[in-house]
Amino acid sequence: MDELELLKSKWQDGNQELPKLSYNDIYRMLHNKSASIVKWIFIISIFELVFWIILGLLSPESNKELLVQIGLQNTLTIFYGIHYVVIAVFLVLFYLNQKNIKTTDTVKNLMHSIIKTRKTVSYFVIYNVVSTALILVYINLYFFTKKDQLYTILIKENEAYQGVPIETFTSVFFIAQFIVGLLFIGFVLLFYRIVYGILLRKLKHNYGELKKIEL
Repeated sequence: MDELELLKSKWQDGNQELPKLSYNDIYRMLHNKSASIVKWIFIISIFELVFWIILGLLSPESNKELLVQIGLQNTLTIFYGIHYVVIAVFLVLFYLNQKNIKTTDTVKNLMHSIIKTRKTVSYFVIYNVVSTALILVYINLYFFTKKDQLYTILIKENEAYQGVPIETFTSVFFIAQFIVGLLFIGFVLLFYRIVYGILLRKLKHNYGELKKIEL
């Protein structure tokens, strides 16, 4: 339980020894809490970006060679370049939101900054989920149009596939891709719901408390 909630619970218990909090005291607590939450949003987004970059660098060489041989490497390189530029823009927005909340000096401005931050995070989550889904769909559609070439490349690399008919291989490959894609998107959604969801709920709670003292 945080400091403000603890004090509120003590008031409900009728504790007369607690100091009376002024409007400015409550505002300062909510301001500090909100600034801390936005700071963590910024930090987590940086760690997330670093994580995905490292994961991409650790991708097996066989996967990279497959993309090169089938002609998909250049397209994905362009996509990831654009993707990281968009993420960098969001990081700048998170930083600016953090800076604005730290320097705001009125309840009205703080409430506005909280709303702006929550919208930015929501757009960030939507962008990442939608872009992830679209790139997975694009890759698999591309693979499907090149399924004969894909089959030829993979049976050369894996002796176990050499006796498998192309129809069976195609069915198993794309069903597996579909399942893995759903699991991956589900993981991304769960991560955002747990991590960013908790932080956004805290910001929403702070916004509600600010509305009470503003009335």
